[in-house]
Amino acid sequence: MLSWGIAATGIIAREVGRVIAAEPGMRVAAVGSRSADRARGLAAELGAPRSYGSYTELVGDPEVDAVYVAVPQSHHLEVVEPAIAAGRAVLCEKPLTTTVADAERMVKLARDAGVFLMEGMWMRFNPLVRRLADLVASEEFGRPRSVSASFGFALPYDAAAVHRLWDPALGGGALLDLGIYPLALAQLLLGEPEGMTVTGGVGESGVDAEAALLLTYPGGARALLETSLVSPMANTATVVGTAMRAELAAPFFAPQRLTVHGERAEEFTLDPGEDGYIGYVNELREVRDCLTAGRTESAVMPLADTLTVMRLLERARGALGL
Repeated sequence: MLSWGIAATGIIAREVGRVIAAEPGMRVAAVGSRSADRARGLAAELGAPRSYGSYTELVGDPEVDAVYVAVPQSHHLEVVEPAIAAGRAVLCEKPLTTTVADAERMVKLARDAGVFLMEGMWMRFNPLVRRLADLVASEEFGRPRSVSASFGFALPYDAAAVHRLWDPALGGGALLDLGIYPLALAQLLLGEPEGMTVTGGVGESGVDAEAALLLTYPGGARALLETSLVSPMANTATVVGTAMRAELAAPFFAPQRLTVHGERAEEFTLDPGEDGYIGYVNELREVRDCLTAGRTESAVMPLADTLTVMRLLERARGALGL
């Protein structure tokens, strides 16, 4: 039985906690929050026997094997660092942190301690995204030439009640929270780029409101990626090779349909109720399987890939003056 501690009580923490509670061989052992009342409430909802009013107490619980970290990204390191020090395996929501320096510190701490650490990039565990990655890597697809992807929606800024995505103190901005998905998809399919051109704008709260990235790769491949907090985007992805074109339906980071165009057209679909559709189940199983095998890093979501995407995000934000 893999016993989890949930660090946070927000929407995603609740959703992942429910998946853990429903998965055979797993349980939520404890919930932690800065608010003891909120921790107590979610613990009761998930059937967890204990709750704590601090993250230090949560990671110190000897019955917790692994910690799922869903606090705002600006506070990831302050939860992950003591969890690693306590020897707890860590699944940390994306982005791993808000800066490359903090991400590198987190990875070094985990590697030095021999403790499992993985970024919770649920997209990488969606069955259709994994099918696409296998297809693009095959001879059948030909040489990959381009990736285009967008993720954005209109979220009006309200100075009287600043949403976390507009709050610089919480690591807000389009790139870190939304743009990470197009970037991570391009990195998965094309690897690390050799060049990057960025355009976009900063909102009145001081975070990036929108951005467009043109990435170039050895051999002439390219990626055109867009993200926005001010415009409703298509939220789809298209990958073109010399022999095929593949399209992920919206939302491309949790798709239910993959369409392939080549000598013959094919369509692959997932039922919304299908096991592993969203990716939470499969990323949790990956943690379990890695721990069972004694691995401290995931082959599906390697820390090297996490660091590559973090460096690209930091370069893009720097190009916008952030």
